[in-house]
Amino acid sequence: MAAANIGMMDGAYFVGRNEILTWINATLQLNLSRVEEAASGAVQCQMMDMVHPGVVPMHKVNFDARSEYDMIQNYKVLQEVFNKLKIEKHIEVNKLVKGRPLDNLEFLQWLKRYCDSVNGGIMNENYNPVERRCKVGKERNIRVSQKISKSLQANNLGNRSIIDGSKHATVAPNSTLENSSAYILELSEKIKEMKISLESMEKERDFYYEKLRYVEIVCQKPEVVHLPLTKAILKILYSEDEKESPLPEAEEFLNESMVAAEIEAEQSE
Repeated sequence: MAAANIGMMDGAYFVGRNEILTWINATLQLNLSRVEEAASGAVQCQMMDMVHPGVVPMHKVNFDARSEYDMIQNYKVLQEVFNKLKIEKHIEVNKLVKGRPLDNLEFLQWLKRYCDSVNGGIMNENYNPVERRCKVGKERNIRVSQKISKSLQANNLGNRSIIDGSKHATVAPNSTLENSSAYILELSEKIKEMKISLESMEKERDFYYEKLRYVEIVCQKPEVVHLPLTKAILKILYSEDEKESPLPEAEEFLNESMVAAEIEAEQSE
């Protein structure tokens, strides 16, 4: 569908977070207060379940997902649904599961636009979101109980062999264990430092990205969008060549526009 490939300049990305939250809460009978609360991907799956009945394997959706691993499983379900429906929309899973407001807001803005485009925006009146979630929860609990039961049975069967085999087990020397512990501790500290550094870089990136979005929004205003300076700025913002700087082209365009404006002014006198 056309909505799958809407550009960043589309009006869908100017829908505010309050409107997005109101839409989600009213449609799915939820009570979200922040867009980050939809970071698990369960909300997105249920929205697709509503507009495309029977396509989403809801028994695989975890509405209680808290860890990144569980959230990623939800997004895998969502990506499979997109593939079935031939929706060419890339899901930035690694960004969404972090719960950053801007990334989640943009994805929900796209989702709203998509849902509005299906069946002319007419919602499925027969869809009961609460009942659907409760049914999914019951099915999930049954599956979890069955898995636990099977695991306990397997453990009980394996206990005797473990006990018997322990008689012949050898214990590593203390020195080896101490060296391994020290190495693991050192690695843990390095990983912790890398995480802190990465989080700092991500915050800085998000900060400047938001600034650029503000500049883009201002440049789109009707009273300034036709100005040469505005067009030069947009040329820089929308440049796709990563190797070459867009500045010379923008400056050349601005100079040509100024010269053309001067000539026009002289001719009108």
